[in-house]
Amino acid sequence: MPTNDKPGGPDSFDVIVIGGGPAGYPCAIRAAQNQLRVACIDEWKNRDGSAAFGGTCLNAGCIPSKALLESTELYHRAREEFATHGIGVAAVSLDLAQMQKRKASIVKGMTGGILALFKAAGVTPLQGHGKLLPGRRVQFTAHDGARRELAARHVVLASGSVPIELRSAPFKAPHVVDSWGALDFEAVPKRLGVIGAGVIGLELGSVWRRLGAEVTVLEALPDFLAFADQQLAREALRHFRKQGLDIRLGAKVTGATVAGGAVDVAYSDAKGAQHVAVDRLVVAIGRRPYTGELLGADTGVELDERGFITVDHSCRTGAEGVWAVGDCVRGPMLAHKGKEEGVMVADVIAGRYGEVNYKVIPAVVYTAPEIAWVGLTEEQVKASGREYKTGVFPFQASARARAMEQAAGFAKIIAARDDDEILGVHIVGPMAGELIAETVLAMEYSASSEDLQRTIHAHPTLSEAVHEAALNADKRAIDSLNR
Repeated sequence: MPTNDKPGGPDSFDVIVIGGGPAGYPCAIRAAQNQLRVACIDEWKNRDGSAAFGGTCLNAGCIPSKALLESTELYHRAREEFATHGIGVAAVSLDLAQMQKRKASIVKGMTGGILALFKAAGVTPLQGHGKLLPGRRVQFTAHDGARRELAARHVVLASGSVPIELRSAPFKAPHVVDSWGALDFEAVPKRLGVIGAGVIGLELGSVWRRLGAEVTVLEALPDFLAFADQQLAREALRHFRKQGLDIRLGAKVTGATVAGGAVDVAYSDAKGAQHVAVDRLVVAIGRRPYTGELLGADTGVELDERGFITVDHSCRTGAEGVWAVGDCVRGPMLAHKGKEEGVMVADVIAGRYGEVNYKVIPAVVYTAPEIAWVGLTEEQVKASGREYKTGVFPFQASARARAMEQAAGFAKIIAARDDDEILGVHIVGPMAGELIAETVLAMEYSASSEDLQRTIHAHPTLSEAVHEAALNADKRAIDSLNR
């Protein structure tokens, strides 16, 4: 529990969190809920110069991208699908400026909400740069240049990550941009190139393809979504190509030249040297931890060979009273992973119980169809040598999915053959990001596929796909062939 010996002075705190993104701001709020005196420092600035909490996720990543994905899917469905429902639309027009305005409004509301949450919890917000010094001191530099030194019993580093720049295709706005730049296009590019067929590349490619861009995605790896279950990846690739995304695998970019308002992208594949001309090029090859000017000399905090802050299972660094969470430490760069780490650390600091189950962290790609998974892939289970069984249910057999005109994809469950424990779940289909939550909870409790089989699911719902996939693992499915 928190100590009764309160820190003294306006520049002294129980906890200082450096970083106000999805890992840092929840940490600050939970620490304040635990009756600790807390400050949260964040240096984010938007393109217009305004300061905001929320980090990349709320300002230039998760939230604005989901806003555009929702808007563009509605636009696409109105043009391509409404007639199937018997809905006649004389003319569907695109107002990209209004679409971008809506996105900005959502972002502003969410980031402003963090300040309201801070006020309610009693967190002191500090907008500017935080730098850790020895002895759990923090040098705070406000955006106006004013500098002062703060002290804390505990410091939590939550500095986040930044896009990786490709040497062969360096950022050169407005033609070669990162993911943030790709969210702010003022016009739909006729030809759009995307380097990287990961989560970010697929989502951004989908946004602009729906609005009419010819999209070419160049992926250096020979396998699509190599980190995902390959049965799921093959199904997703089939649908993306059907939608018009030109996804080229094994395509290693060797250069990008801007000339005459276009970008000539050079790459090599199995056939040799290739070129593709685009009007805008998005580099989405991943992100790296951001630790710029974060650590002073002799803090005791170490970085690994990839630039991540070294921490133990509970997110402790090598320096006493200094912790690190989110994208700047090992593990998947996911907002919800960072959030749970921040909450865990805040509870442990307060003497409470805290833990993150790194084996059960869901991942979601918000395309159409959506892609979501948790746990092990079939390839990983097979490599482990453990005997297993799988159950698959196609959304084509789901009454609700058919009624929604979104019957692409399937739900897949992998379970151990000996004790029936669920080892992994992989879904490609409508609302996969919502459906995965049930299975995450099941796996958190080490549930068996029989547990899901015996759980009543409402009819007709998309969640029945998970139920039927579990049944299919024992060849007992009712609404599909047992294979």
